[in-house]
Amino acid sequence: MLIFLLLLTTAGHGDAQRFNGLQKDDSCSCKVNSSVWAFPTVRFEGVQQLVEECGESLKQLQAQVMLSTEMIPKILATFNNLTARLEPYQYLNNLGLYTPLQLRQLAQELTELEKDIASVHNLKPSHQTQELTNEISKVRKKVDRMHLSNTFNMKTVKEKLRTLKNGVETCRTIPEKFISKQGVCSQRIMSNISTPVSQKISPFGKSYVSGSWGRQAKKSTDDEEVIEDFYWVQPLVSSNRLGNVVRRYKTYDDFMASRNQEDVSVAPSYSHANAIQGSGTVVYGNAVFFNCYMSTELCRYDLQTKATRRLNIPDLGANNQFPYCYYNCKDWTDVDFAVDETGLWVIYTTLGNHGNLMLSRLDSQAFNVTHTWTTRLFKKSVTNAFMVCGVLYATRYVDRFREEVFYAFDTATGQDDNTLALPLEKIEGGVASLTYNPIDRQLYMYNEGYLLSYKAIF
Repeated sequence: MLIFLLLLTTAGHGDAQRFNGLQKDDSCSCKVNSSVWAFPTVRFEGVQQLVEECGESLKQLQAQVMLSTEMIPKILATFNNLTARLEPYQYLNNLGLYTPLQLRQLAQELTELEKDIASVHNLKPSHQTQELTNEISKVRKKVDRMHLSNTFNMKTVKEKLRTLKNGVETCRTIPEKFISKQGVCSQRIMSNISTPVSQKISPFGKSYVSGSWGRQAKKSTDDEEVIEDFYWVQPLVSSNRLGNVVRRYKTYDDFMASRNQEDVSVAPSYSHANAIQGSGTVVYGNAVFFNCYMSTELCRYDLQTKATRRLNIPDLGANNQFPYCYYNCKDWTDVDFAVDETGLWVIYTTLGNHGNLMLSRLDSQAFNVTHTWTTRLFKKSVTNAFMVCGVLYATRYVDRFREEVFYAFDTATGQDDNTLALPLEKIEGGVASLTYNPIDRQLYMYNEGYLLSYKAIF
C-alpha cells in the first residue's frame, strides 16, 4: 500500500500520477524517478537570498523616506523665501533698476536649490517633489529672462544717462583739489581699514542699542568763526527710533572717562516735531543735522542760536520705508547724513528712484541741496554707508563680528565699483550708524551700544 501511495504522489505538483509496471512472478515492478521527491535546496537558497536582499532594500527605502520627510519642509521654506525675495527683483526688473551683482547672488542660490530638489526627487519621487521641480523651473525661467533683459532693454540707455548726469554733477560741485592728484585725497579709494583704535560702551548704557556718535567734523577757517572741537553721543529711545538729546565732551579724555559732559536738547521732547528720528545724525561745525520726527524733511539745529531749520527733499523715502536692511533690517535708517573732506552729504533714496541709493551734497550754512548723484545700489541691500574723500562706501554683513566694505561710488568720476572687500571688525551684529571724520580721518561706528572708531587707510 505504501508503494502504491508513493507512485501516485509527486513532490513537484502534489498531483497523483500513474506509472506503468511489469508483472513478474508474484511481484509488480516499475521504473520510478525518485528526484521528484527531492527537497529543492537550490530554489530554497535562491528564495532566501531574495528575501535578504528585499529586507536590505526596504531598509534603504525607509532611510530615503525619512530623509525626504526631513528635507522637503526645509526645501519648501527655502523656496518660499526665495520666491518672496524674487518679487522685488522682478518689480525692479520691469523698470530696469536691479543690480547685476544682486541678480548673480540670487542665481547662485537658485542653482543650489535646484540641486537639492533634484536629489530628493531622485531618492523618492512624489507628487510634491514633482510640483517643486516644476515651480523651480518657472523661477529659473524668470531669472534667465531677467539676465537677457539686462542686455537687451532700455536699462543700457538709462545707465548711460545716469553716468552722464553724475559726470555733470561732479564737474559742477566737487572742488578741483579733490579730483587732482594733489592733497590727502589723491588716492581716492581706501586700501584698508584698521582694527578698532578705541572702543567703549555708550555713556548712556548698553541698553541704548541704536544711535550715533563721533567728533565734530568741520575745520575752522579764517573767514569763519572759530569752531569748537568736541566729541558727541546721540542715543535713540522709544523703540530705538527717537531722540532729542546730544551729549558733548570737550576732550577725548573726558569722553573716554564719561566726565564733564554737557547735554544739549535739540527739541523739548523726543516726540516734538523738531526731534531726532533715526540714527543718521551728524555734527558738522556748530550744527546738528538729522531726520526730523515723523517727517520726510531734514533738520538743522544750530548749537549757538538754538534755532531749527527744515529742508524738504521731494519724494524722499522716509519713516522706515527704505532702511538699511542687508541680512537684518536696522529700522529708521532711511536718512543718513555724512561728512568728508568735501563737505556735508545726505544718503537716502526716493520712491521715484525705486529704492536705489541716492547721494546729495548740501550747503551746510544755507541748508539746501546743491547737487545729487544716483547709484545702481539698492539701499536695502546694504547695512550702512559713509563718505570719504568724495567717495561713497557701502557695507554688508559677514557675521556677528565682521562687516565688509564691498561697494564704492566715486563722485569725481560718476563710476561705481562693487569688487571691494575691506574688512571691518565689530563687537555685536547690528550697525546703527557709521560715519567718517575728515579731521582725524577716522570712522565712527555705533554698534549695539558699543562705540568703536577705526583708522581709514589709503
